[in-house]
Amino acid sequence: MSPSPGRNARRFILAIAAIAALGGALFGYDTGVVSGALPYMERHFGLTSLGEGVITSALLIGAAFGSLAGGRMSDVLGRRNSLLWAGAVFIGGALAVALAPTVPFMVVARFALGLAVGSASVITPLYLSEIAPPHIRGRLVSFNSLMIVSGQLLAYLINAVLAQWEAWRWMLGLAALPAVALFVGLFFLPDTPRWYISKGCTEQAAHVLRRTLPADEVDGELSRINQARALEAAAQRGAWQELRTPWVRRILLIGVGLAIVQQITGVNAVIYFAPKILQSTGLGTNAAITATIAVGAISVIATAIGMSLIDKVGRRPMLLTGLSGMTVSLALLGASFHLPKSTGVSYLVLALMVLYMGFMQATLNTGVWLLLAEMFPLKVRGLAMGAAVFVMWLVNFTVALVFPVLLDAAGASATFWTFGVMCVLSLLFCKRYAPETKGMALEDLEHELRKTAAGAEA
Repeated sequence: MSPSPGRNARRFILAIAAIAALGGALFGYDTGVVSGALPYMERHFGLTSLGEGVITSALLIGAAFGSLAGGRMSDVLGRRNSLLWAGAVFIGGALAVALAPTVPFMVVARFALGLAVGSASVITPLYLSEIAPPHIRGRLVSFNSLMIVSGQLLAYLINAVLAQWEAWRWMLGLAALPAVALFVGLFFLPDTPRWYISKGCTEQAAHVLRRTLPADEVDGELSRINQARALEAAAQRGAWQELRTPWVRRILLIGVGLAIVQQITGVNAVIYFAPKILQSTGLGTNAAITATIAVGAISVIATAIGMSLIDKVGRRPMLLTGLSGMTVSLALLGASFHLPKSTGVSYLVLALMVLYMGFMQATLNTGVWLLLAEMFPLKVRGLAMGAAVFVMWLVNFTVALVFPVLLDAAGASATFWTFGVMCVLSLLFCKRYAPETKGMALEDLEHELRKTAAGAEA
């Protein structure tokens, strides 16, 4: 007997998720691997704290511009073709970083690699959100978040293994392997129904929908997408002009605000500099790199928990709960640095970082990426998400550049208490503005957000 249509659809969706989310794994690996390579790069190149920040943040400023270009490129070339481009740059960038002979070359190579990281950070969740059936969209898009933290955990594990040989170039260069898998796998994937319809390719859209939905739902989904497209065509305005519409502009500003919230609360300071933080408590270099595995492990576990809850609990409750837990964790973390240096204090700091990362990855990280993939109207989705993620990477860049200098100048306690204050402000923002998008088709969601924004402006 041939497999049932439902089983075929599940297999197809799983194949799409596995291949497309390799972009998320590369995002995670390339951002996480620097934490283990940095102590040895510091000795090899004679880096100052500012130099550490520049090398770390070079990837992030590249990612900012990559995210801005990626959103627009995905609207023009398609989601799949844009990911192909990112895959090719991932391969070349990883090899260039691994072979960098000087600091300027390393900075330029990490900037180029960042272009691919930023593009993938926009296009992958966009692709998954548009190809997923509504009832599993949250879990499927959140799978990208799981792949990001899995990539970071893989980086920490490889760092720990290679640290005994101080093989930091191998740490950086191994990212080329999953990049090749992504590039090859994308040749077997279609583009999304919504992008096909935006280009007038209705038959291709229907073909993809027949592979992801029960047969009796295909016509209804096509009708919803076409109706949204008809309304947009009637407006006869381009994407940039559409951003001038008050309700669209309000949604964009909320999206930008959510992107800022995700970064100013300190997550990437822990991801990039966990060994440096642990070293400041008296832990040795190799021990600090190995201990960082706990941060990666809890990130994977917490993200998996968040994925299982996001479509049941909803986006807003997850954000508010997570920010509350992060605030308490950071307050305790800041206080722990006032204790005398000892091995016990080192592991207390590690435990509090793990607690903080658990709250962050299960709620805020998962929820923000999902909201950014869902909340923008189709006509400006790529452009608006690209703009929001561009701001996210700029804030990420600023944190990575400033954190090692701030850590040396103000101390760990004041630094983490500052992040705690940012969590409180972020909680107030999310309580006031974060939308709830659980269980709604993207076209129905667009209609609801339009009404909500109009009511807020009235």
